[in-house]
Amino acid sequence: MYFWDKHKTITSYYEVLSGEVCDRYELTQMEYDILMFLHNAPQHNTAADIVKIRKSTKSHVSTSLKSLENKELIKRIQSKDNKKHIEIVLLDKAKLIVAEGMDAQKQFAHNVLSGLTDEEKNMCINVFDKICNNAEKYLKEYKETSSNEI
Repeated sequence: MYFWDKHKTITSYYEVLSGEVCDRYELTQMEYDILMFLHNAPQHNTAADIVKIRKSTKSHVSTSLKSLENKELIKRIQSKDNKKHIEIVLLDKAKLIVAEGMDAQKQFAHNVLSGLTDEEKNMCINVFDKICNNAEKYLKEYKETSSNEI
């Protein structure tokens, strides 16, 4: 499928750039992605948020969070009101990694969007949002249909 093949090319290029940061700090791609997610979306700071929004598996997120905690890059803070609610915060040690990650993300965006006008960039964002919303809608419908069959 054309779209999927092209999507893989974009993802592969992103992983090349982010992979340099991963190699430098001995991180897996998932660990890096979690650090950047926590930085870029600090309001979504629970393991459940990461699983839901990034469409990651619970086991991969759990393993990566444990590793990041062991590397002293994150800290989990249990809510006093709700023992099941555990927030994840980035520690100071993660700041340099995040800064380099931001540089990699900026380079990625600059390179993949080079030659596009502002109008074309906005059009791409709008079209991509529509595609993602459609996929989200049909994924939700599929999950509802699948759970009803059980």
